[in-house]
Amino acid sequence: MNFRIGYGYDVHRLAEGEEFWLGGIKLDYHKGGVGHSDADVLIHVICDALLGAANLRDIGYHFSDQDPQYKGIDSKILLERTVALLRDKGYEIGNLDVTVGLQKPKINPLIPEMKSVLAKVMKISEDDLSLKATTTEKLGFVGREEGVDAHAVALIYKVGHHNDLDS
Repeated sequence: MNFRIGYGYDVHRLAEGEEFWLGGIKLDYHKGGVGHSDADVLIHVICDALLGAANLRDIGYHFSDQDPQYKGIDSKILLERTVALLRDKGYEIGNLDVTVGLQKPKINPLIPEMKSVLAKVMKISEDDLSLKATTTEKLGFVGREEGVDAHAVALIYKVGHHNDLDS
């Protein structure tokens, strides 16, 4: 098969006094994500979607939260390593579509910077990365500002794979 699709979902609790990393940039906000790494939920779902598409399990399998070497790690490093795993298996990224659920702060003005940072890390065109944000209309843990969640879908393709439909 030439094309493969992967899906990622992740959640991080928000807490007062924690740094808030999202999409590879630090947000200026009084709450931040709680996690073993920097808790960048947006990067984590991208990793899971890419790993899933390539049948390489998930982010926790490759970068365990039980392993002290990943404590506080910049998730951009995890993303870079994930893309390397993907390319080692002969895949390239077709495109990614990501949605972040967050009541506050509003991140729409920051999306261009996030796209720029993440596209550079993955060595893809910004046009191949769609980032969107939504609130949950004050419903659920996102609406109560207790956490942030994100969903991602990735399309990958095998490099140099011959497709009989092209003949």
